[in-house]
Amino acid sequence: MSAKERLRIVILAQVTAGSLSLSTAAARLGVSYRQMRRIRQRHAAGGDAGLAHRLRGQASNRKTGDAVRQRVLSLCRGRLAGFGPTLVAEYLLTLVDDEDGGPASLSPDTVRRWLIEERLMPGRRRRGKHRSRRERRGRLGELVQMDGSWHDWFEGRRAWCCLMVMIDDATGRVHARFYERETLAAAFDLLGRYALAHGLPGALYVDRAGIYRSDAEPTPEQALAGERPATQFGRAMKTLAVELILANSPQAKGRVERVNQTLQDRLVKAMRLAGIDDLEAANRMLDDSFLASFDERFAVAAADVADGHRAVGVDVRLAEVLCEHHERKVGRDWCVQWRGTLLQIDRAHEALRLAGETVSVRDLTGGTLQLVWADQPLTWTAVAARPKRAKARPAIVNNVPWRPGPTHPWRGGGPAARASSPTAPRPLPRGLDQGTVLLR
Repeated sequence: MSAKERLRIVILAQVTAGSLSLSTAAARLGVSYRQMRRIRQRHAAGGDAGLAHRLRGQASNRKTGDAVRQRVLSLCRGRLAGFGPTLVAEYLLTLVDDEDGGPASLSPDTVRRWLIEERLMPGRRRRGKHRSRRERRGRLGELVQMDGSWHDWFEGRRAWCCLMVMIDDATGRVHARFYERETLAAAFDLLGRYALAHGLPGALYVDRAGIYRSDAEPTPEQALAGERPATQFGRAMKTLAVELILANSPQAKGRVERVNQTLQDRLVKAMRLAGIDDLEAANRMLDDSFLASFDERFAVAAADVADGHRAVGVDVRLAEVLCEHHERKVGRDWCVQWRGTLLQIDRAHEALRLAGETVSVRDLTGGTLQLVWADQPLTWTAVAARPKRAKARPAIVNNVPWRPGPTHPWRGGGPAARASSPTAPRPLPRGLDQGTVLLR
């Protein structure tokens, strides 16, 4: 029995004993006098069991029909296999296939209870050490977290790939794109697309992958200045005045880690239903519909209405910043070595006296190369290789080959031949034999 029903038993016992009037009992139970009389009559007729609710143990009048339950469970075993209860409840609103016969709406709790009863949703036990929650940043674009998620996004319909994700810390707005792997070129491309669409963020929160973190020892100049060696990505962020923050643990950038898990659930199933099995179609789906609906579902309003993004300056060429920069020294022949190729600087730059100087080789997107010296682009042509010097052939003094005589030791002559040979060994001094060692 419930606590309410047990309290009624105590009050009715006092009424029966005459220590409490019926009107006072009604006031204590919060019911009317007429209702109190009916409660006493039920107790007198059925005892303590008469105070229990009459519908206890019976099906609710608002219970979903068994036919609807079976149709939903059939969907969860078929088209919606592996979907979570919340996602199933959302897709039931959009499924219009008449043969499915899905209901108009269902509570996620109802779907969860059905899945647990049918053992279609395995339980998860989570453990972890205590961590302090970090508050969101106040403005949009003040801090953006970026990470790559290596996963079987197409469920075997193609090879594994990487989804590069950027999420705004203040609002949870997501910007994402598929790439083959999490590479430097992929990180540059994603950030460039984000900057063109929204602007440059104030800070970028990433993990300690090799494309973001350098393990090189600082030079004496960097040590005196208190600087650390930077990777190509770090150099680009410094040029764009974007603060690069390296997380010490996955939990430190938990917002992007959690959205990766959500996308691995929702995006995988959305692409399955849409029949997408290549990167181009997947990226088109992200840009056209999925990310907009995802933000509408999960994004929140920022505490500050001001936008923290910075516009890309008119003098900044993102393609020349978000690329690899390598320093090379110009040879005396005005050539620069680059990955097995010689880059011949044109004669038009003769007045710059570049021989022996250090120039920057920029590997732009698409394989385009750019030579820059003191922020000045240089024109050049590719040279296959330097001409090789012709080797002088040695002069032949005597072209008659020498051959040993018939009694030469090389020909294996006998003892008589060795004795008659001028190269025969000299006899040992008196008193010494072959086993005696001479020390000099």
